[in-house]
Amino acid sequence: MKLHEFQSKALLSIRGINVPEGRVALTPGEAREAAEALGVERIAVKSQVLAGGRGLAGGVRLVSSPGEVEAAAAAMLGRTLITEQTGPAGCRVNRVLIETAVRPVRSLYLSLLVDAARAEIAILAGAEGSEDIEQRLQSGETRLERLSLGTGDALEKAAVTGLAQRLGLGSNLHSAFASLLDQLRLAFVELDATLIEFNPLVVTEEGKFVAVDVKMIIDDNALFRHPELMALREEHDGDEIELVAQNRRLNYLRMDGNIGLAVNGAGLGLATLDMVRAANGSAANFMDIRTTATSLDVAHGFTLLLNNPAVRSILVNVHGGGMQPCDTIADGLGIAMRRTGRTCPVVVRLAGNNAEYARFRFANFGCKVIDCPDMWTAVNRAVSAAHGERS
Repeated sequence: MKLHEFQSKALLSIRGINVPEGRVALTPGEAREAAEALGVERIAVKSQVLAGGRGLAGGVRLVSSPGEVEAAAAAMLGRTLITEQTGPAGCRVNRVLIETAVRPVRSLYLSLLVDAARAEIAILAGAEGSEDIEQRLQSGETRLERLSLGTGDALEKAAVTGLAQRLGLGSNLHSAFASLLDQLRLAFVELDATLIEFNPLVVTEEGKFVAVDVKMIIDDNALFRHPELMALREEHDGDEIELVAQNRRLNYLRMDGNIGLAVNGAGLGLATLDMVRAANGSAANFMDIRTTATSLDVAHGFTLLLNNPAVRSILVNVHGGGMQPCDTIADGLGIAMRRTGRTCPVVVRLAGNNAEYARFRFANFGCKVIDCPDMWTAVNRAVSAAHGERS
């Protein structure tokens, strides 16, 4: 789950990390009021979208009066911001962050992330922070230093000092830098983050480190431990259908094909997508049913497929396990068909726990399914059905 800049800064501020003082505004008038409340000479007006590259695309402006803040906010709010990371569709700006503009002595890059390849948390730091850091890294203009945190272990003083020296930080900043890294480490572990990035992290004339721009991603799989973070996810900050599906324990992604897919397991889902493509078919979605999903959650997923007019056939490829037997999937499909009143060719490949009972449940619901013994047969039958060919 990606967090907005203002959300990330609020979470880090209460954990002792310095961020600029600021307020969120939904209207130009609120933006002006926020600027007046700050009472500073230099003010940053920052569009709040879940993508980087905002400054280069006009999504961040530095101004010097409440009137200019109001005008900048009016130019941003309600508009679509297109950056290198949003793609051509862009992101609609629904809020702006009004905050004190910080005068830096130096700008650095600092991030903590999960290094999946090494199964550890890593610190990446650069002596220069900039919005185009990816391009600068590729061209060799700058480099990042790396420090391993294991699973969130405390850093040794010598390791921190060495990193500070490689970044060109004077000895007078070493203590503050060590404190920042420790606070960031604790926040990363406590919040179950997969990424916390400061770009830039600035050093002020007073020798303070201030996170001017923050990007944070929280591990979706850990959200059951953080109901307060779940509340930060807002419907209009992403595809509404996909967000609702997430709350139904479904990993769902809309696509542009005509075969509705339902699988249980991300690996199985990706394999099924590949096989559909190999059989000259086109998937209408990716839907991975999590092991904790109930029959009603599954019904919600099948309802999404049945309500999609582009779907010409449905392919159910499941392997029942201990936590989620095949009959849970069957019940979900039966409920969805009764709710929607729509029928279309349904091809199933069932294996594992309660596979036979699931076939009995299909019959009880009156679901006419094309039962296939293996994945490749099922994929080809679903593709043929989507093309209007009789099975």
